[in-house]
Amino acid sequence: MSRAIAVFHGCFGRATIYQLNRPFNVHAHREGHLIFHLGGSDGSITVGDKFCPLNASSFVAVCPWEPHNFVPSDLDQGALFLVLYVNPEWFTPGAPSDAARLRFGRQLTSRTSTIDRQIRHTAAMIYSAHTLNELDRELRGLIDTCYAESWRRPGEASERRVLEGVTDFRVRKSIRLIQEGLGADIHLDDVARESGLSRPHFYKLFRSQTGVTPNLYLNTLLMERAIDVLVKTEKPVADIGFDLGFSSQSAFTRFFASNVGMAPTDYRGAAQLL
Repeated sequence: MSRAIAVFHGCFGRATIYQLNRPFNVHAHREGHLIFHLGGSDGSITVGDKFCPLNASSFVAVCPWEPHNFVPSDLDQGALFLVLYVNPEWFTPGAPSDAARLRFGRQLTSRTSTIDRQIRHTAAMIYSAHTLNELDRELRGLIDTCYAESWRRPGEASERRVLEGVTDFRVRKSIRLIQEGLGADIHLDDVARESGLSRPHFYKLFRSQTGVTPNLYLNTLLMERAIDVLVKTEKPVADIGFDLGFSSQSAFTRFFASNVGMAPTDYRGAAQLL
């Protein structure tokens, strides 16, 4: 069973150490994403259409809103990973869009000896629950180094469309409708109709404008809302699920586990707010 060893939330985003032995659904984050292998069996991440092996000699970088999923190689023991969710506004304050704030040069990059030392040091600090200022400085150094390394050689990553770049007024309206009516029980066909689009045209236009499907966008917002409420409140898990429109606690738990890698109660138990 996958579990969280340590989870820290702060202005930088999230820093987590996971033991993972279960695959994820395809999902996305508004944050930039850095994944480092710490120990155990190898894994792999598919970022868009690119297959990225994840082991002790490489790290994977995912741009904001870039669809990806994780697959372990060992479903019994799994492996240990340091995973960073980087807030684009923290990374580059004042930039006009996520694209300007945080876009990695490529998804798969080799770990240098310097990066490897930084990864180990950062993981040790997270284990020992260092103060926010100490951890913030360490994270800044690691993220800056990885960002620069991802651009050091020509990569394959192309420009990512982000939601700030949406130009079609019907897609903008659909985004507003999803945000205002956020819940697992929202019907995207109704959103399409209220936006003045047929269902096929809505799905095609939404993806062409944002780079993600309407379902993936909805699931990302649901996942972010669930994590936020889990960490910042003591509301029972069943109530969180019902408030988010899930028909039962088990349905909410299945959704959360398939997108985060573990049950919401396990995530809450490991999370600390800095």
